[in-house]
Amino acid sequence: MEQAPEYVIEMLHITKIFPGIKANDDITLQLKKGEIHALLGENGAGKSTLMSVLFGLYQPEEGVIKKDGKEVKINDPNDATALHIGMVHQHFKLIDVFTVLDNIILGAEDTKLGFLQKKEARKKVKELSERYGLHVDLDAKIEDITVGMQQRVEILKMLYRDNEILIFDEPTAVLTPQEIEELMAIMRGLVKEGKSILFISHKLNEIMEVSDRVSVLRKGKYIGTVNTAETTKEELSSMMVGRPVQLVVDKDEAKPGEAVLEVKDLTVPSKIHANNAVKNVSFTAHAGEITCIAGIDGNGQTELVYALSGLEKATGGTITLCGKNITKSSVRQRSFAGMSHIPEDRHKHGLVLDFTLEQNLVLQRYYEKEFQNAGFIKFGAVREYANKLIEQFDVRSGQGPITIARSMSGGNQQKAIVAREIDRNLPLIIAVQPTRGLDVGAIEFIHKRLVEERDAGKAVLLVSLELEEVMSLSDRILVMYEGEIVGELDPKKTTVQELGLYMAGAKRDNGEKKEDQA
Repeated sequence: MEQAPEYVIEMLHITKIFPGIKANDDITLQLKKGEIHALLGENGAGKSTLMSVLFGLYQPEEGVIKKDGKEVKINDPNDATALHIGMVHQHFKLIDVFTVLDNIILGAEDTKLGFLQKKEARKKVKELSERYGLHVDLDAKIEDITVGMQQRVEILKMLYRDNEILIFDEPTAVLTPQEIEELMAIMRGLVKEGKSILFISHKLNEIMEVSDRVSVLRKGKYIGTVNTAETTKEELSSMMVGRPVQLVVDKDEAKPGEAVLEVKDLTVPSKIHANNAVKNVSFTAHAGEITCIAGIDGNGQTELVYALSGLEKATGGTITLCGKNITKSSVRQRSFAGMSHIPEDRHKHGLVLDFTLEQNLVLQRYYEKEFQNAGFIKFGAVREYANKLIEQFDVRSGQGPITIARSMSGGNQQKAIVAREIDRNLPLIIAVQPTRGLDVGAIEFIHKRLVEERDAGKAVLLVSLELEEVMSLSDRILVMYEGEIVGELDPKKTTVQELGLYMAGAKRDNGEKKEDQA
């Protein structure tokens, strides 16, 4: 009797080249049946490219793929699906105006005499969702459900197609801590049922918690594979970055100065429901201090930042920046008044994706004397400035300043925005999820820069969902729950557990515990 092969998927000597860059350089990756195999690497190390080759989105220049020991050719995602390979992409591939059920069966519809057999499909999806604990409302539209729920839809899409090899590309980048816990439990359940998972991540905690083995890529090359149980976060981070990395923020005591931003009784309406998203919020951000707004996603932080930065209108209250009332000012006027903004959604509000990197780096400054003369842009000055920032902030791209922003990896897009906003040297930096989707090396770098800005006397307003980041980077924590600030905490005197209680609305600053939710 033939022995079953040890590996269900083997990618042998894969090389993939894009203009100006070898994204994958002779990489070999082997996945065992029934394991969670993590793929770890910096932003732009070639992780997503390698998985896109396996899923048939790219064709490699060299190398072969084997499934169950036999060589296979994957020309497109339909070939991958036929081989029972499925993928949850970093940016979900869902149709907003369709229901959950329609999204799951799209492209794999069951028909009889040309009629859609939705009843059978619904039954199959219901059975799958119960078996794997993936509960989601099948009749809800995608645009009305949370990001965590959308991810469940993507996983159900794979299971509906009877996929055996499941690729998760950065699955936790947009989830809350609670949703991440749920996802880990779901992944363990899938493996128990005999599925095999490839899990792309650069969050070391998650990799240590959920994976069996880890393969590390660096700058497109394969560095090695280790058993998770026999390694440490420190070892993994230096394999990934090529040097030891500080996993804890190193900073002196803050020396708060005068108030830079004063917010009084701010009210912002909600686009989703009749209630206000921000209700009579008041707080102050001081020079020389990192003030953090923490909370579970969807508790009014986004609307608060939109009102502060001028993307939405407030219906009540005042915003004062450097002594000037900017409540009704335009985005550009706020910029002139001293505000820089690292936005939450880098694609929507941070970059013009079809512009070059150098054009994006001068988006808010092209009209300054340094970059224009009598209305004509000084291209040499723009290029020189871009090269300076690219070097200072280690922004990696295939063609340097003339790279189109869309073609850069998410982490390098983020670094470009951070470089542009910090370099403007303004009294207030609003940093929303500044390290979302970044690897440890880049996180260390951005945390260092924000602390330097604080020490140079800037006011930093940090909005973050990452509990570790909140605890290690901030000097003062304000917790938002259901549009209100329910607590002000000192990170040196509080615990993650206490912070969690405030974030869940079980505790408020007047010391009372809300019995109904505690």
